[in-house]
Amino acid sequence: MHLMKKRLLPALCLLISLTASAQIQHGVRDAAGRHVVARGFVVNTDDGVGELFYRPDDYTRMARMGANYQVVRLALGRLSTFSGNKPDANYLRKLDSLVAMGRDVGIETVFKMTVYGVKDWSWEKLYLNQNNEQQIYSEAWKLIWNRYQKDPHVRGYDLVNEPRKLDMAISYGELTDKYLIPIYRNLIDEGDKINDRKTYFVQSIFMNKGEAIENNQYAEIMTPIDRKNVVFTPHIYQNKNEYVKPIMNRFNQEAARMNGLMFVGEWGFPTFDSTDSSVAQQANYRDFYIHIADVFDSLGVGTIKAWFTGNRSKQHFMSGGPSTWAIFSNEKGVGTVERKYITDLIARPYPQAIAGDIQSFKFDHATRTLDLFVQTDNGKGASRIFVGANRHYPDGFSILCGDSLVLVYNPLKKVGLEVVKAKQNSNPTDFVWDESRQQLHILQWPEDKKKLHLRILPGLRD
Repeated sequence: MHLMKKRLLPALCLLISLTASAQIQHGVRDAAGRHVVARGFVVNTDDGVGELFYRPDDYTRMARMGANYQVVRLALGRLSTFSGNKPDANYLRKLDSLVAMGRDVGIETVFKMTVYGVKDWSWEKLYLNQNNEQQIYSEAWKLIWNRYQKDPHVRGYDLVNEPRKLDMAISYGELTDKYLIPIYRNLIDEGDKINDRKTYFVQSIFMNKGEAIENNQYAEIMTPIDRKNVVFTPHIYQNKNEYVKPIMNRFNQEAARMNGLMFVGEWGFPTFDSTDSSVAQQANYRDFYIHIADVFDSLGVGTIKAWFTGNRSKQHFMSGGPSTWAIFSNEKGVGTVERKYITDLIARPYPQAIAGDIQSFKFDHATRTLDLFVQTDNGKGASRIFVGANRHYPDGFSILCGDSLVLVYNPLKKVGLEVVKAKQNSNPTDFVWDESRQQLHILQWPEDKKKLHLRILPGLRD
């Protein structure tokens, strides 16, 4: 396979293919060399009303919705000495618990720094660094870098969340080149002194309201960061189908300037209270969420949905009324009542970790069919596919693995996978259904070093 780039990360290496037909564009590799699609949720430690506390059941629910990654939002005010703040030992222990609960259900962690909790925060003061603001910011990160330097389940760090220009008399391009990129470089250099195999996620400047360019609210980064292990991490909150592909194409160009790697750090247009009681509005949400999801999956790009929380924090930042990014509708910190017009789209079937190379994959929402094309490599271990049968296949599902093997899962029997067809070269016991996490495990492919088409579709084949 011809590759444009290969970059080894801590148990991660990200690959970009030379041609779209050879391999999905934004692939991830784990320590074993398996091809991974990273997908999950933003986990908040505070929702504006108060602290959020997660339990193991919440993480089990997260895994059963297809998550293999989480992005934990850090509050700068609880990690730094800005404005009379000081690092909070209880907060650090709370972060430990989030990492551990994720690890226990197969979810990896990325930390993202927000400026919450800092009184009278000023982006301009950070950029100009007149009172050593950048060093104070870096010291907050060092608490995290030192604490998790040897933890393989903490994959990396999203360095600055949605940096702003606001009232500064400067262009977005000049602000990015003169101030933001040097901040990124300095932070990465400091982080590398502690562990130079972690991944650094970087964002562009969040533009002032009304200054979007071609409906994209994020200013373009034109200059490379010029550091290793850097992943471009844009956000996309879009509700118009026609703008999704152009925005993602521009993001691809920005990623190409930074090692060619991209990971969508937040996505999903917010929802209104009124949508929960309107079938018509929910249908609209489903439509553009499906469109965005299809674009993401065509690239194989990792994506993180905001937020894995309940609905006790309602904001009035849009003209449609009280709105939220929460995926649960009940009014509590961490909810359990899904907004299924959102969550069923998030929890769509997809390949989580594949022994070999993912050529392409697509879940057809209308027919509930997952098509996966891979170049197999059994030397890289077992493969894992998220199926989400509890929501997508209540009528059971069938697995067609090339022309070698046909298996079915009958939810009425609950006896695991049953064999309909198995050629001599296949071993049906290599296919294992994990009901608790809604995952299909493939211990070995029927044929090694071969191109293979695997299909999962509703109903029971005979």
